[in-house]
Formats: sequence, structure tokens, C-alpha cells
Amino acid sequence: MDTKYQRLFKKEQEEGSFWPSFTDLLTIILLCFILIFIAMMIIKSLQIEEMKKTIDQIMGVRSKLVNELQAEFSDSSLGIEVDKETGAIIFNTEILFPYNESELKQESFQFLDEFVPKYLDILLKSGYEEYIAEIIIEGHTDRDGSYMYNMELSQERAYSVAEYILSDDFPYKNIQKHLKDKLTVNGKSYTDFRTDDNGNYSAEDSRRVEFKFRLKDEEILEKTRDILKE
Repeated sequence: MDTKYQRLFKKEQEEGSFWPSFTDLLTIILLCFILIFIAMMIIKSLQIEEMKKTIDQIMGVRSKLVNELQAEFSDSSLGIEVDKETGAIIFNTEILFPYNESELKQESFQFLDEFVPKYLDILLKSGYEEYIAEIIIEGHTDRDGSYMYNMELSQERAYSVAEYILSDDFPYKNIQKHLKDKLTVNGKSYTDFRTDDNGNYSAEDSRRVEFKFRLKDEEILEKTRDILKE
């Protein structure tokens, strides 16, 4: 029979053999965590590099588009403005509409027949079309009248432009099939008003229609850019 001291010695031996095994297990677990962390950091690094390349590619497309739009329209006799940052095409609504109305002037059809093909020839040319998510026609008003009145007026003006471009009267039918998948119409009321050279509110400049484009995944790229800054 085991004596009291023999049992105590045996118990100490068992405990002594248990603790090294438990320490080894903790070491292995810790090493696994370290390896997983290193792998995640490598993957994250590769993802960041890929995101940077994607951002550079998309931003490069925007820069080229803006430059081409400026080259085409900055000195145009059509009397339009090209936003140097976004590439938005801006023109006073007096070119298209009588004051406070949303029905196109008779002479505006010739203007759109000349402008729209040139604009879309750049946006939808080979190498750019795959990046274009939306082409937006956006109406803006001055502050005369209520917000909702101007919201309706700005929306109707943008819609009138889109309606003509997609109508049977528009002479460039080949353009229409490309537009139907990409065209969006917005009314902004007077929320995005414009100012003159002195920074003062300008009712005349605020009354306008803009042609804008949105590149695919721009929202994701904006969030990605914020992540990369962290």
C-alpha cells in the first residue's frame, strides 16, 4: 500500500508533468495567433496596395475626362462652363427656358442637338464608358418662391431636357440606347445656389442646368480613401 508520503510525492510528480504540457499548449496557441496576425497584416497590405491602384485608376479616368471636356467646351460658342474639379457642364437656363417656365424654347432644340453629341462622344467613347455609372441632368433655380415650388420647377426643367434627348425628335438615335441605362434626372431647388466674383448670391448664375457624370464605385472609393488616411 502507498503510504501518505508516497501518495503526496506521486501527486507532485503528476502536477509537475502537467504544467510543462499546459505551458507548451499556451505557447503553440500564442504562436498561432502571431502567425494569423502576420497573415492578416500581409493580406491587408496587399488589399491596400490594390485599393490604391484602383483609386489611382479611377481618379486618372476622371482627370482625363475633365481635361477632355475642358478642351472641347471651354472656348465653345455655346456659352457653357466646365467645372474644373468635377467636369460638370453648367449653362444658364436662359439658353433653354423662359424665366420661371419649364417648357423648352424653340431655339434650345438646336442647342441640345449640338451640345449633347459632343458631350456624350467624350463620356461614352471607348475606354471611358465602362467607368461611367450615371449621367445626370440636374436642374437648379434661384431663391424666388418657396422651396417646394422651386423643387418642382428645377425637376421639371431637368426632365424636359431628358425627355427631348430621349424623344423621337432627337436626331441622334444611336446615343439614346446608351443613355437609357445611365441617365438620371434631379431637381435641386435653390439649395445649391451660386455666387458672383465677390462672393455674393447671384440669382442669375443660380438658375442653371448641369450635365454631370458619376464614375462607378465612387462612393466606395471615397470610403476607401478615408480608410487609407487612418
